[in-house]
Amino acid sequence: PCHIQIFNTGLRSWRDLPMRLAEFGKCHRYEPAGTMHGLMRVRGFVQDDAHIFCTEDQIASEVADFCALVKEIYHDFGFDDIVVKFSTRPEKRVGSDEIWDKAEAALAEATKLAGLDYVLNPGEGAFYGPKLEFTLKDSLGRDWQCGTIQVDFNLPQRLGAEYVGKDNQKHIPVMLHRAAVGSIERFLGILIEEFMGDFPLWLAPVQARVLPISEKFVDYAKQVEKELVNAGVRVEVDESNEKLGYKIRQCELQKVPYLLIVGEKEVADGVVSVRKRKDGDKGSMKVADFLKMTEEDRKVVR
Repeated sequence: PCHIQIFNTGLRSWRDLPMRLAEFGKCHRYEPAGTMHGLMRVRGFVQDDAHIFCTEDQIASEVADFCALVKEIYHDFGFDDIVVKFSTRPEKRVGSDEIWDKAEAALAEATKLAGLDYVLNPGEGAFYGPKLEFTLKDSLGRDWQCGTIQVDFNLPQRLGAEYVGKDNQKHIPVMLHRAAVGSIERFLGILIEEFMGDFPLWLAPVQARVLPISEKFVDYAKQVEKELVNAGVRVEVDESNEKLGYKIRQCELQKVPYLLIVGEKEVADGVVSVRKRKDGDKGSMKVADFLKMTEEDRKVVR
């Protein structure tokens, strides 16, 4: 409703369409206690929500563009086994059968334009319109509905949305409800399980940790940290008084991709000793060389 109110703040023309409004929206849902499931199903979650106001002629191209975007995003995260479900009118719904016929036909046309194969999911549409659901499999083979796009002829009419068409008459826009990943919490949960916490470098929350051998080398470690931060690396310094072996084990447990060890020799030579979690010792090198070595892996895939 808030995006319809934004749409209604002024006189809209067909030239303004499609109008795309997006937000990260906080949602609340009273899930029964027995259905709660870690990050996968929670009572409060955030959606990458958006609404596209368009004409009927624009539905197919807008839906097709969104489907391409979703497939691209999922591919970047390593998900190519995607099941698309076409959910049709539920028993409890708003709007006439004529409007629902039009909405379902428009969505079917859009799937053809996008070249999408889908599984029919009768009766599972939203109360205001049919939808496509993008379902991912996690590492345990469980299905989770993530992205969605819904064709809505009903709410714009009920909430007074209008635009002036080419014929200078007032028309009601179609509203497409869309979310690419859906619940951010659920998507994060799927990612954590998919990678078992061992994220690729571009996605790892902490990409490198600087480990001073003793407190004497903390100042140098912080110089290294500053240089890495300035280059866009997500890095931490372990300033604890623990022994080096303990610090390395903590990095292993926390799946930190790179360990940069600094001691007397490294300070004297102006280098860091690099250890990659999966491949072991990479030798000593300047920070600039470390940045060059990891440049490609640090780039966001997209």
